[in-house]
Formats: sequence, structure tokens, C-alpha cells
Amino acid sequence: MDERKGVPIWVAIASITLITVLALALPHASRRKPPPAARPAAPPATRPTQPIVELWLSTADRKLRLARQPAIEMTADAPQPGDVIIDTHSTFQSIVGFGAALTDSSAWLLRNRLDGAQRSALLRELFGPPPGLNLSMTRLTIGASDFSLKPYTLDDLPSGQVDPSLEHFNITPDLRELLPTLREILAINPQLRIIASPWSAPAWMKSSTSLIGGELLEQFENAYADYLVKYVDAFRGYGIPIFALTVQNEPGFVPETYPGMEVPAAVRARLIGQYLGPALARRSPRPLILDWDHNWDQPAQPLGVLADPDAARYVDGVAWHCYSGTPSTQSDVHRAYPDKDTYITECSGGDWESAANGELMWFARDLLLAGIRQWARGVVYWNLALDEQHGPHSGGCDLCKGLVTIDSRTGEVSRNDEYYAFAHFSRFVPPGAVRVGSSEPDEDINDVAFLDPSDGSITLVMVNSHTDARSVGVSQGQTRFRYTLPAQSVATFVWNPDQAGAWTRQMLRWWKKGTGSLFRGGAGSR
Repeated sequence: MDERKGVPIWVAIASITLITVLALALPHASRRKPPPAARPAAPPATRPTQPIVELWLSTADRKLRLARQPAIEMTADAPQPGDVIIDTHSTFQSIVGFGAALTDSSAWLLRNRLDGAQRSALLRELFGPPPGLNLSMTRLTIGASDFSLKPYTLDDLPSGQVDPSLEHFNITPDLRELLPTLREILAINPQLRIIASPWSAPAWMKSSTSLIGGELLEQFENAYADYLVKYVDAFRGYGIPIFALTVQNEPGFVPETYPGMEVPAAVRARLIGQYLGPALARRSPRPLILDWDHNWDQPAQPLGVLADPDAARYVDGVAWHCYSGTPSTQSDVHRAYPDKDTYITECSGGDWESAANGELMWFARDLLLAGIRQWARGVVYWNLALDEQHGPHSGGCDLCKGLVTIDSRTGEVSRNDEYYAFAHFSRFVPPGAVRVGSSEPDEDINDVAFLDPSDGSITLVMVNSHTDARSVGVSQGQTRFRYTLPAQSVATFVWNPDQAGAWTRQMLRWWKKGTGSLFRGGAGSR
């Protein structure tokens, strides 16, 4: 028979016979007990079913610096009087990040006092994911600040010349150190948020005809807005996105030894409402505009700009510095304009008299913790890195410290108190985390809590300002733990409230997988 014409008759008969035999045998096979098989081992009896709290600790005496401590087991206890109560149903602002300014001085040190391997290692430590610091923000100066090697802007001309069309605008001063360093950082953290602030308009735009002192001439307000937009466009052309702009660093202060200028609230409102805001609105994505960029002690300044309807439609938030006043001012402005964000864009530590006993406590408690409890979505330190002589700098602060100190002779990196204060937040509170409710048991035990929506984990940063150790209870839902905080210490606690539920679900999946394997092994064993 030609096989191309069909299936041979003997094959068909064999197939029917085999199907009949299997049909008759199946009921008996299903009643047969499968051979013994090893049962999955029972879960360990000591496996905890309550969340485990991870803990990192720093002390003002520097004996502990972000030191990992033994984990704490939560218990299924009701809250007790005096506990810190975590309320995840009470939510506040989401967090954009933490960081430090990449000033000209910082960029110069990174590229001229470290070799490539040293620089890469340090930048990964600072901007890389945990166990790095996970810094996710930085601040740039548009033109020179006091932490530049010399004064300059991006459109400098000989005395007596003007350039209202900005034909001479260029970012050449940023090409050697700043841009290559930014690219390295963005390769480590592509989500880096960059805030840029000018210290002065070009001299030809100013009443003083100098980078030092003076005010912006009204006839050049449009040109100045274009100058800032050109900066955004130029950096974007190099693959560096600007997240937010301010129109002037510390517009209420006129420095005498480095670039600066006074820009009153009325001028800022006009500049933003008529020129800068409409120009940036044509960019996509549009950089945010933050007003003020100065100290906590003058809330009337940003309130004056936000009261201008033309400016207010373009202002996304208010930027604050820490050198005068208290962070409670942030809440005052937030209550008046709750749709406007809050950022702390500058605060520096230094070798001044008030820092003789270290600065861990002040930065952790008074800047970061208090600033966030008063609505800050991001906190940016001043210089990322300075050398052992507090520089290089050109005028201005001669005692400021960087987050790290780079020895100009050896390249050795020292991590300052501010580094550890920021690390207690930046390593554990990712961008997108949300501040949640947390009570404070007394005026010298301060805390702030966050919920990470991506995995449900909670981070609690607590500061004990007492000169003796204090036992503190923490309650969240129906679970609780207690810990004795050392004197003058900063602690970061991290736990997942659903740890027990997650473990139970994992065990169920494991048992189901084991049972399925057992069934498949028995049914197909013979």
C-alpha cells in the first residue's frame, strides 16, 4: 500500500486497541496509592512571623557612623502610652531626593585631585544605590559663585559692550570639568534631579556694570530670561536635563567679594510672569521654576511673588536656605499656597565655633528631619566636595566644608558629619517615598517616617538629643518594638509591615509547589 494515500490499517487497529486498554486501566490506576515520597520540610519553628526591624546608628561622638546594628523583632502588641505612633494612613509630601551641589570647586577637585579610578569609586559611593548614599539631586551654579576658581558668567563682554540678543552666549567654562563630571554621575544615576541657580547676570545687564553688587536693569529683564533659557537648552544639548531653575541665588543679599545681585520680589514676579515662565512653557519637559532661593527668615519675599497671579501660574515651588530663621517658615508658606512645593536648596557646614562638637546632630535634626516635617520634598547640601583648606574658592565663605573633604596633596577622601547625616536619609528613603504620620514622644526625641509605595516598607529616622540614653517604643498597626537610643544619636529603622503576610504567602506557594511535584511524581511513577 502506498503510504502517501493514508495511514496503514494495522496502525489504526493498534491505536484503537491501546486506547481501549488505557481506558479500562485508568480507574484502577487512580485508586492505587502512589509510592512514598519525601514531604517538603516543615517551616522552621523559630522562623519569625512578625516584621524584623533593621537598624543603622550614628553617634555624635563619632564612635558609631552609620553602623549596622542587630535587627529588632517586632511583637504583636497594642500601642503603649508614650510610643512613637506610625500612621501610614496619614500621608504628606512625596520625596524627590537628597543631594549636594556640584560647584565649580567640587568639579575641579574631582577631576584634578583624583585619578579616574578614585573619582569613579567616589561618585559611585555618593550617587550609587545602597550601600552607596543614593544621592539623587544636585545643584549647579549658572556662572560663577564664591566656590569657583574665578568670577565669570556665560556672556561676558568687554566693558561698555552689550549683547541683548545673546550672540556671545556660550558654556565653554563648563566644558572642562563640570559637564564631564555630570555625565559620569548621570551614568551612575540617570534619574538625577538638577537644580540650577545663577549668582549674577552678566555685568552688562546690571546697574553696577560688575558681577559684584548692583541690580538687574529692567531693560534687560527679557534678555536675562533668555539667558537662563539658553542655559537650559545648551545643557540639554549635552544630554544633561535641568529639573528646576531659580532666577537668582539669595536675591535679598548683595555679597561684597563674589558675584551676586539684589532681585526684589516685584522684579522676580515680573521676570517670571512676563518672560521666563512663558519661555520655559514652550519647552518639553518644562523645568520647574522655584522662587526665593534664600533664608527661612523672610517669608514675605516668596509670598509676595506667589501673590502675583502672572508669576504664580509658573512658579512650582519655593527654595529655602538654612542660614537664618527656622524651617517652620516652610509650613507657613505651604499653608498659604498648598499647591506649591518646598525644597531646601542650600545649607553648609563649616569649621566655625558652633561646630566645635560636630555637626551630625544639627544636620540630621534641624535641617533634614525638621525640614522634611515642614514639607520639604528635597534637601540639597552646599558643596559636594572641598579640600582641606575649605576651597578652592574665590571670596565668600572661607570655613565651609564639603560633604566630603578631598586632600589636595594625596587625594585621600574624608567623610564629614554632614555625609553621615544625609546618609541616614538618602540611603533608605528613595525618590517617590511618601512622608507618613509619626508622633514625637518629647521635645528631645524627634522623628520622621516614610512609606515606600513600591514595596510597602517603612523607614523611620529618629534623633535622641538627650545627653543620656533613652528607651523608645514604636508602634505601627498592631505591632510594636522598643529600642534604647544612645545619647546624642541618630538612628534609621527600616521594616516591612507585611513581612509576616509576605512570608505566609511564600510558604503557601512553597507548599503548593511541593504538593504539585508530589502529585506529578506519583501519577507518572509507573
